[in-house]
Amino acid sequence: MAAWQFWVDRGGTFTDIVARAPDGSLSTRKLLSENPRRYRDAAVAGIRAELGLAQDAAIPAGLVEAVKMGTTVATNALLERKGERVLLLVNRGFADMLRIGNQARPRLFDLDVKLPELLHESVSEIGGRVAVDGDELEALDLDGARAALEEAFVRGIRAVAVVLIHAWAHPEHELRLGALAREVGFTQVSLSHAASPLPRIVPRGDTAVVDAYLSPILRRYVGQVSEELGAGTRLYFMQSNGGLAEAGSFQGKDAILSGPAGGIVGAVRTAAMAGIDRIIGFDMGGTSTDVALYAGEFERAFDTVVAGVRMRAPMMAINTVAAGGGSILAFDGARFRVGPESAGAVPGPASYRRGGPLTVTDANVMVGKIQPAHFPPIFGANGDEALDADVVRQKFAALAAEIEAATGTPQDPMAVAEGFLRVAVANMANAIKQVSIQKGHDATRFALQCFGGAGGQHACLVADALGMETVFLHPFAGVLSAYGMGLADQSVIREGAVEAPLNAAAMPVLKAKLATLKAHGQAALVAQGADPARFSAALRLHLRYAGTDSFLPVPFGSQEQVLVAFTEAHRQRFGFATPERGVVVEACVAEVTAAGEKVEEVALAARPDGEAPEVIDQVALYSDGTEHRVPVYDREALRASDLIAGPALIREATATTVIEPGWAGEVT
Repeated sequence: MAAWQFWVDRGGTFTDIVARAPDGSLSTRKLLSENPRRYRDAAVAGIRAELGLAQDAAIPAGLVEAVKMGTTVATNALLERKGERVLLLVNRGFADMLRIGNQARPRLFDLDVKLPELLHESVSEIGGRVAVDGDELEALDLDGARAALEEAFVRGIRAVAVVLIHAWAHPEHELRLGALAREVGFTQVSLSHAASPLPRIVPRGDTAVVDAYLSPILRRYVGQVSEELGAGTRLYFMQSNGGLAEAGSFQGKDAILSGPAGGIVGAVRTAAMAGIDRIIGFDMGGTSTDVALYAGEFERAFDTVVAGVRMRAPMMAINTVAAGGGSILAFDGARFRVGPESAGAVPGPASYRRGGPLTVTDANVMVGKIQPAHFPPIFGANGDEALDADVVRQKFAALAAEIEAATGTPQDPMAVAEGFLRVAVANMANAIKQVSIQKGHDATRFALQCFGGAGGQHACLVADALGMETVFLHPFAGVLSAYGMGLADQSVIREGAVEAPLNAAAMPVLKAKLATLKAHGQAALVAQGADPARFSAALRLHLRYAGTDSFLPVPFGSQEQVLVAFTEAHRQRFGFATPERGVVVEACVAEVTAAGEKVEEVALAARPDGEAPEVIDQVALYSDGTEHRVPVYDREALRASDLIAGPALIREATATTVIEPGWAGEVT
């Protein structure tokens, strides 16, 4: 390597960085994502610190080869509803289309139905209509469209989403409206047929609006990072589908799960290096916990709801629950509650010395699963103080007194803290059931691939709750999402609608359509600077039984192979199959990838016979109602085949791992 590479995960609480030096060696760094008194952007601040530069110094040209990043910028803008102001253009008579939605009622027995908040600020109906066969039923009213666009432009709106009926097959009217919007001066134009080239106007419209709402925010952030990195540094961002995209090709609709997707890629790649091929990824960070299943290939969702917003774009099938290290603990008069509110990076947990509330992290400090003496001293006004355990004890004592007063039952502050941890573990175990048991998988046959800064503190308890017997923790578990950015492939996914029966006559047509989509994907990667020699492609069909609504993706092959794969997938997912029923091809999908970095991990040396790993400390740990005196080990000092009986703590550079009573740890 001629220069540095940086792999970055900018999370809600912490920003994790894995630096690859010119000699190939790897180092890690963890910073608070928001610390305005010390730096403008955590990712760039960490890169400067790793290079030994002052925070206001320019990064010399040629010093950094590439930065590969996952970011929560788009996710946070969606959660906080701080995206761009958006005008929605639709056919006449369709103004309320996205408000009406698909008539789904997630909470069936609510008498007062709360509709999702719409992202677009205003909507304008445009005359003009194209039939499903392409006939123009009504000419496009360009004069009316210009008036609507100019009126919105005067009001300060600069983003527009154009959503017309049947545009997935016949986009001419959308293209003309897009050109007109750019002529008027709109800086963000999202056309529904480009955002989601598939039938069903509601999900297609939702996706176009999300893209218009978030892309300008992303573009500003990308510009800010690019400017600080300087010319010559290649900048890539992780997409929700698990592939990297060059910064200029990164879109709002593909950015929602940018950070978590990197974690799943890192989990799969590192598990494969250890010889594990079936994992459930368990990523517990500061704000939330993300779980996903891998049984040979990345599982993706195509119709999703994130933060109350519907969209249709390929994303990793990740289930997220609001149970992270920063999830706030509360007693509502009758029960313990964990989250969904988070203390975030500012003010952070009570132990972070910023006056924050009690959180899951503080509960772990209270019971001794996090030891301030073995945790990075990055807190306080100067970023050099340890966690504050005293304020944690005071606050739990006060909370125990409050619970005792409300219930009339004596409360031990230590037992209260452990009670909150049990609630958090139950929330996380339920999330894992949704990606495993509810989809026909036996969770006990998988390894729990545990990562994230807070994951190691709960891994054994979560595995116990699910009957899982193996937990895998990589040396970079605390920053595995960042590590995954470096291990990921560059990829492009291209979709094309079909809506036709699967039969012998359809196979040549499907093959030709997939070849066209593959060529488009390859051209897009070439435009992003990828090397064609590293290209590979996966071709799939989205199939469903005639008269049903839920499709399943299967690999493309002969008609017989496709039908067998679909029948097996349907039986696993839904518990039955009806082979006598006709099968419909909903869409063709081509995923083109350019292979990512090849990282050779150095194997650990074995310890001399008879020599035991060094115990660096003995600390008190409260678990399952009992206080234990447990040893503390340093992960860096462990060697291959070391065995550690629980209960024990393992101190790591970016995390703390707890081996619970009844568990044992073995170093591979």
